[in-house]
Amino acid sequence: MKKEFVISNEQGLHARPATTLVSKANQYKSKITITHDGETADLKSIMGVLSLGVNPGALVEIVIEGDDETEAMEAITQHIRELNVQ
Repeated sequence: MKKEFVISNEQGLHARPATTLVSKANQYKSKITITHDGETADLKSIMGVLSLGVNPGALVEIVIEGDDETEAMEAITQHIRELNVQ
């Protein structure tokens, strides 16, 4: 299961927004990756996410594979919506 998102909050995925997103991903058993500008990282790894340098307005793709992928995608989608509003 995969979905694209535009990260529109003022900070992109740096510091606190990245930490909260990684925390949300870690609530699920599925493998979750994030891709930005051709680079892919484990969404459950704060260092991996920060290494992507996702700036405001960036397009990212999230891929989720596993038994709870549907629930995980719903939660991640909602979380990104909330991040983008801040």
